[in-house]
Amino acid sequence: MRIVVEMLMKIDQTEPRADLPVRTDRPARRRVLIICNPAAGSGSAKRLARVIKHLALLGALTTVRRTSAPGDAERLAREAAGERFDVVVAAGGDGTINEVVNGLAGSDMPLAVIPLGTANVLAAEIRLPTTAHAIAETIVSGPAQAVCVGIANGRRFVMMAGVGFDAYLVAHLNPWLKRQLGKLSFVVEGMVALFRFPYRRYRVTVDDRQYEAASVVVANGHYYGGRFTCAPDASLDVDWFEVCLFLRSGPLAVLRYGLAMALGRLHRLSDVRIVRGRRVIVEGATSEPVQCDGEVGGHLPLVATTVAGGLKLIRGEDAARA
Repeated sequence: MRIVVEMLMKIDQTEPRADLPVRTDRPARRRVLIICNPAAGSGSAKRLARVIKHLALLGALTTVRRTSAPGDAERLAREAAGERFDVVVAAGGDGTINEVVNGLAGSDMPLAVIPLGTANVLAAEIRLPTTAHAIAETIVSGPAQAVCVGIANGRRFVMMAGVGFDAYLVAHLNPWLKRQLGKLSFVVEGMVALFRFPYRRYRVTVDDRQYEAASVVVANGHYYGGRFTCAPDASLDVDWFEVCLFLRSGPLAVLRYGLAMALGRLHRLSDVRIVRGRRVIVEGATSEPVQCDGEVGGHLPLVATTVAGGLKLIRGEDAARA
């Protein structure tokens, strides 16, 4: 924590380099609040410091507030919604973003992101540029557009909610191992979960249609676990979910689904069914966890609904035109 604070205090305020374009046509300096998770992925402190440096060079008035415990990001975002900021920036992983989204619920405050986590699914979904200068430029001048979010058991999610193997893995992932190994931790813990997951069946209702599945992913965006595609037609710009129903159970089925996802062929499998709907109910053993945006979001039963225009999101111009 001390290292993060010292780095942010030493940000260079010199004139921008000649090879970095500086916009001079902005009518006012954007007031930016960054809510950051100091415990985010490896190298996050240096990356955040670079983005803040470029925000200063672009004329932004930047305030940084740090989290120290679960729930802090949601609280800080809720407080910021009533303050004189132009944009709130979630700097961390998808879990931090999820907290900030819930803190901004019911407000018109735009959200931007600085991806510092393990998977950074939302950053991939909105085609966020990867360089510090381009991220800062997006925060300062990117368009804010209303996008659809989901609500799962009273909590908002942006990308996905899941029940079954992925929720079990999220609930049992070792935080220390995640910090040390990053994405590889999901592979290591996943191999253990293959033989510990109870492999139950779930009753699924999508609008008025009834199904049964071994695992369920309620997709609000098409990326999953990074840049893997789960539901190719899912989009933040529509007010319905693409619900992925995994019909087979067992370790071999999970491995097969994982390989198909890695190859971009999951939706082509005959035992994966994708259905569209605005209200999803998943029922099963009440002790089973639900994951929302890669974090535990309660337990079954799951009731997920869409909220059209539920979030104002700042994203790159390429994503806004798509």
